[in-house]
Amino acid sequence: MDWNSAVRKVPAPSLMLLTLLGLTGVAAPTVAQTLPSGQTQPASRPAPPASTPAPAQVEEGYLLGSGDRIKLDIFGVPEYSGEYQVMADGAINLPLAGSVSIRGLTMRQASDTISARYREWLTRPVITVTLLQARPIQVAISGEVARPGTYTTTLNDVGIPTLSRMLQMAGGINQSADLQRVQILRRRPGQSGTQTMNVNVSQLLKSGDLAQDIQLRDGDTVLIPAATALNLEDSNQLATSSLGASYDRPVNVVLAGEVNRPGPHTIRGSEVPNTGETPTAAGQPRIATRVQAPTVTRAIQTAGGITNRADLRNIEVRRLTRSGTEQTIKVDLMSLLREGDSRQDIPLQEGDRIVIREAAAMSPDDAAVMARASFSPDIITVNVAGEVERPGSLQVPPNTTLNQALLAAGGFNGRASRRSVQFIRIQPNGTADRREVAIDFARGIDSQNNPVLQPGDTIVVGRSGFNTFLQGVGSFLSPALGIFGIFR
Repeated sequence: MDWNSAVRKVPAPSLMLLTLLGLTGVAAPTVAQTLPSGQTQPASRPAPPASTPAPAQVEEGYLLGSGDRIKLDIFGVPEYSGEYQVMADGAINLPLAGSVSIRGLTMRQASDTISARYREWLTRPVITVTLLQARPIQVAISGEVARPGTYTTTLNDVGIPTLSRMLQMAGGINQSADLQRVQILRRRPGQSGTQTMNVNVSQLLKSGDLAQDIQLRDGDTVLIPAATALNLEDSNQLATSSLGASYDRPVNVVLAGEVNRPGPHTIRGSEVPNTGETPTAAGQPRIATRVQAPTVTRAIQTAGGITNRADLRNIEVRRLTRSGTEQTIKVDLMSLLREGDSRQDIPLQEGDRIVIREAAAMSPDDAAVMARASFSPDIITVNVAGEVERPGSLQVPPNTTLNQALLAAGGFNGRASRRSVQFIRIQPNGTADRREVAIDFARGIDSQNNPVLQPGDTIVVGRSGFNTFLQGVGSFLSPALGIFGIFR
């Protein structure tokens, strides 16, 4: 059978397509593989391309879209196999089959769709679709992340972009975020409106629930809302995870109230051994350390430590969110000191304000615990005047009592009154609290008779009554009589 007789047996629509194929230089397939029984075509085939790009590494679930470059393999019919670019309308133009839309389809779904179209001409088409080059994918990220904005990536950069991978590209999640109410907004292909998906990132961090690490698509928007009330457990989980904001740069915070140097301070995180998995480029050594988030206690240390009047049970961290609202986070550092509740030492972020108020009352036990804290000052300065061996300013540990300060000053001299001393404390409002304190060196910490000293406290040791009498009489009579000198 010659070509002319074969063509006469092909239906008119197919004849038109075959004519077009001939004009465009695409060879028709062999008769036995494609056309009804009894029809033949020449077996001329175009030369294969000089080089074919390697297939892109895609994960299950990748959806095709405009800009993707694919390879179409038709088993037994290499003439119709080839490479195609998905056009702006989401379709590809195929020999015989014409325009076929594959937008929003996986590789498997695209293969099934194209196979269905070719059943009009092929008896049992076996078609494989392979992604050669993926289109750039754009994802918008807003809210409580380090660098909100629009991010463009490809499969060669991160593979199929997942929520966690894109959050890392945005610099990580801020401490002000609500990890349990993350949202992903997605356009519906070929439909109006958007689909909203709720994601619990907290579950991803706590239990490794990969169902929360959703694969993102081109055009998705990720919303990270601010928390209305900070979850201390979530905050600490985030700080130690790969999804938390980077702490390579210092943060600027403000401390107010009962610290020795209130005001703005720049806080750096501390380096700790890196025990987690840290991705590195090929051939590069694994990073041995990582920067731990700066915390409340580290900020207090930078500000010179707490004063003895600090109320550690009611510390406030005030934090501005990207939406302009203010979060107020309650911190109980006494629980940290007494019970080891490390959640109370919350990680800080840029712009935080830490307010430490004065305690209305403090038990001697609390005072002793505070004095031993790592964020208390190493030494305080008090004054011991009058009849002691070494009067003057004295540097002592912060938990020093009145009795201990007297002993540190050398104790009473021979002229001292040993029954009581004058104790003077300057209050925050500038007034002086002066009272007489009875001395008993066997007494333990006692807020009335053996108080724990605060910076600036003054102890005045007077002379005994007999010595005071002799001094007064001697000062009056000695110019005339020169007596009582032996008592001096």
